[in-house]
Amino acid sequence: MITYSSENVRMPKIRKRDTSAWIKKVAAAHGRKVGEIGYLFCDDEKILEVNREFLQHDYYTDIITFDYDEGDVINGDLVISLDTIRTNAELFNKSYEEELNRVIIHGILHLCGINDKGPGEREIMEAEENKALAMLG
Repeated sequence: MITYSSENVRMPKIRKRDTSAWIKKVAAAHGRKVGEIGYLFCDDEKILEVNREFLQHDYYTDIITFDYDEGDVINGDLVISLDTIRTNAELFNKSYEEELNRVIIHGILHLCGINDKGPGEREIMEAEENKALAMLG
């Protein structure tokens, strides 16, 4: 089951049923099934609080992914700052919707085992994000 909630921000205008179907399709393309996925859309202040409390990071980010995978079933909590999505959309000259979808699927790709911190991994993640975005009908 995939759930969507918001804190300190209005829920983004996403088609939940379509988004959930897309997430399942992307997970299946990586040989995974979707278990319990929870999205929390929030503001920069909330994501900074989560970063400090759980990761000891003192900075803003677009997404934090908490991974509770069990075998080939992906489970996790994904915290997304809509403030940072808006800033990054402008920075990368993308639409807000495209940047939001990229970040929504970025967390799922992490749950599927794709990393982006090591050498060459960022390029792999970007390629996988682009493949996933192409699946969004």
